[in-house]
Amino acid sequence: MAITSGTRLGPYEIISQIGAGGMGEVYKARDTRLDRVVAIKVLPAHLADRTDLRERFEREARTIAGLNHPHICTLHDIGQQDGIAFLVMEYLEGETLATRLLKGPLPVEQVLQYAIEISDALDKAHRNGATHRDIKPGNIMLTKSGSKLLDFGLAKLKQDAAPAVPASQLPTLKENPTVEGTILGTLQYMSPEQLEGKVDTIDGRTDIFAFGAVVYEMATGKKAFEGKSSVSLMGAILKDNPPPISSLQPMTPPALDRVVKKCLAKEPEKRWQAASDVCDELKWIAEGGSQAGVPTPVVARHQPRQWIAWASVAAAVLVAVLVASVAYFRPAPAEVAPVRFTIGPPENGVFPPFQNFPNSFSLSPDGSKLAFVATDSSGRSQLWIRALDSPIAQRLPGTENPTQPFWSADSRFLGFSAERRLKKIAVSGGPAQTVAEGFPTGGGSWSREGVILFAQAQAVGPTLQRVSAAGGATTPVTALDGSQKENGHFWPHFLPDGNHYLYFARSTNAENNAIYVASLDSEERKLLLNANSNPVYVSPGYLLFNRQGTLMAQSFDAGRLELTGEAIPVAEGVTLNAATGRAAFSASENGVLAYRGGEGATQRTLVWVSRNGTEQPLAAPARNYQQPRLSPDGRRLGLQIDEVGSQIWIFDLARETLTRLTFEGNRSEIPLWTPDGQRITFYATPEGPQNLFWQPADGTGKRERLTTANFSHVPGSWSPDGQLLAFNENVNSGGRDIWVLRLSDRKAEPFTQTPFIEGAPQFSPDGRWLAYISDESGRPEIYVQPYPGPGGKWLLSTEGGTEPMWNRNGRELFYRNGDRMMSVEVRTQPTFSAGRPRMLFERQYVTSPFPQTFPHYDVSSDGQRFLMVKQGGQTPAQINIVLNWPEELKSRAPVKQ
Repeated sequence: MAITSGTRLGPYEIISQIGAGGMGEVYKARDTRLDRVVAIKVLPAHLADRTDLRERFEREARTIAGLNHPHICTLHDIGQQDGIAFLVMEYLEGETLATRLLKGPLPVEQVLQYAIEISDALDKAHRNGATHRDIKPGNIMLTKSGSKLLDFGLAKLKQDAAPAVPASQLPTLKENPTVEGTILGTLQYMSPEQLEGKVDTIDGRTDIFAFGAVVYEMATGKKAFEGKSSVSLMGAILKDNPPPISSLQPMTPPALDRVVKKCLAKEPEKRWQAASDVCDELKWIAEGGSQAGVPTPVVARHQPRQWIAWASVAAAVLVAVLVASVAYFRPAPAEVAPVRFTIGPPENGVFPPFQNFPNSFSLSPDGSKLAFVATDSSGRSQLWIRALDSPIAQRLPGTENPTQPFWSADSRFLGFSAERRLKKIAVSGGPAQTVAEGFPTGGGSWSREGVILFAQAQAVGPTLQRVSAAGGATTPVTALDGSQKENGHFWPHFLPDGNHYLYFARSTNAENNAIYVASLDSEERKLLLNANSNPVYVSPGYLLFNRQGTLMAQSFDAGRLELTGEAIPVAEGVTLNAATGRAAFSASENGVLAYRGGEGATQRTLVWVSRNGTEQPLAAPARNYQQPRLSPDGRRLGLQIDEVGSQIWIFDLARETLTRLTFEGNRSEIPLWTPDGQRITFYATPEGPQNLFWQPADGTGKRERLTTANFSHVPGSWSPDGQLLAFNENVNSGGRDIWVLRLSDRKAEPFTQTPFIEGAPQFSPDGRWLAYISDESGRPEIYVQPYPGPGGKWLLSTEGGTEPMWNRNGRELFYRNGDRMMSVEVRTQPTFSAGRPRMLFERQYVTSPFPQTFPHYDVSSDGQRFLMVKQGGQTPAQINIVLNWPEELKSRAPVKQ
């Protein structure tokens, strides 16, 4: 009889019934002592009435309650009241695996995820002496946090309630042999020893059999054993083997077939002997250990290698299984059409913005793995590795804040830039090692002979350096050509001989931007073509490069170092960072291509946010806004909009109109109003490094240069009288210093010059103090220092801080710490003092991609509201993968130079 809502079972108040079955009814209830929602399972009378069973179950319950595992439903309590025996369990929201399977098989990545979780849960239980005995889809709950195994111990209780039925009596059973007093469990998932009544042999291996049947059903959508009657079903379990998973789902990794087949062995001695072994094997498969994703035709020994690949689409995720094999004396297979799929970031992670970091991924030379940079939910970026035949990416610990990953020729190591050093790490794991000091700033290439070429920042601009992969001193291999007005060499790429290499040479005259080929043993170089792109050479003899957003391929003889024929388009809409000439693509030696593009313009909105976090949207159209700046009178906004290039716009708050201000060049960024509101200061890149300019805010005049230097300048803030401009100088060695420009004579003097990164200088409203960021403590923090000095400095933040901004009353300073807006009360008279930081609100708003350089918000004149940029819709960032892409070139027409 159902228990009505409001009934109390001890301290538990029934809310509603949520299920019923052979093991009793299940209710949603409230624990009145701890004020939490729980699930109450009321045991059937035939189980609850026997004193010996209750006592035995209470002993087992103590064992089960100690199973603290994220994928086992927790047993909180057990009790009895008015003849009702009940269990108190963790309340779960979701659906059972049985319900999910009504929709069909699961994607391979979900099969592996749930299988790993359940096998790990079984291992925990078995090690603690608990056997489940009734593993089935109905006892597995799928929640947002993963899978949960239900009903530990109930199967043993039910088994002890009645004798087992020996195999000799199976033919005489009725069509439902699971009725009370006969066979325990759900028939399709029972092991042979359970059917035969061999109670003494029932242990963890029995669970492993049922687990194999469940994994089989997850992968295929069909039960491992079927029959027209209960008797024929039992016969199938005892005698038959189910068809291989791969015969029903061809994209299944063969290694998974092997795992399940061994789980379903008829004799317990021939199964996996421990759930931990099953779990380890599944993890190996998920991590890319199985390199034989599908049966693959073999390729003749002396023929160029071709990739045969398959891909399947499941739950909007395309999982590619990639195999290449070479055999002897076999005929070459027929030509295979290219296969396309996409790879997204790890769960709860994002790829870095493609506008600023197009060089954040790299294919291994053998085409089996993709290395990429991704940022997790905490804001920490690391390197990840994903085998193309695996749905799961693996994080590489010890690679925090990396850029520019590149592979060793044998695909065993990754080189990358971090902490202003060139580093390497083994893909198999282990600590990252420093290869070279200095500031890598334009990619690297690793030859078969163990030589690394990389672009290193120099005072005059990046040039290519040579270093042993084992580490040591660097040796310059290129020098900038003044006659071509070169200001940087980037993106080296070794040719197969390990001596010659390609690279991109950037010039202040864009017409001179070019791809060259050179060698380690000569100072000579050869111009291949004028282009604004990193070069990549791939077999069977193509040079890949970007031309105005289109990835092009042109035949290239690596022996004669000559281009032939015309360039042929390979992919459209490939992202390009015009400043460094880096296009967002990577290619392996054997026909695999990865690229980013087609992500569309980011759509962001502008909102006012009160000190307690209340939002009020502005009536500005959704655009890709950056760095909003209020005019001194509060009536207009200066904005950077990144779409096709970056330009400065002005939004009139009263009239709700958006007007473009700058038109020259393709980069005008970081708007900053002069104190009189007449001009907007910004940086631009007409030629050479980005320097500071200003332009009338009413659009009536052209821009005027404020600084001229070989280093990049980023505006920070004006002094209240408009005579001093604090700005960042980003030196090519990787450091950032703070300088101050005097408007009277256009002379600049350094305010900080240290080995650390300092930035985002902000004059106080009285002009006597500068707030800024420095990483001298090992992380960005907010400091305040008197201007022009002398005097010490004060640390204002306590747990990290970026993007400082003064309240215009001069008695408060704001900064950001992740998603938190922080406030610090300050006094500047007669001396400086500061209070403890406190949080005003915590919400996700767009932050600067370089938060140590400039703030990404502004503050109203009364200090009560914050103008924030809110992330809007955008096509999700994906990495496009194309297998066997050279086949497409045969049907495409070349593009004349």
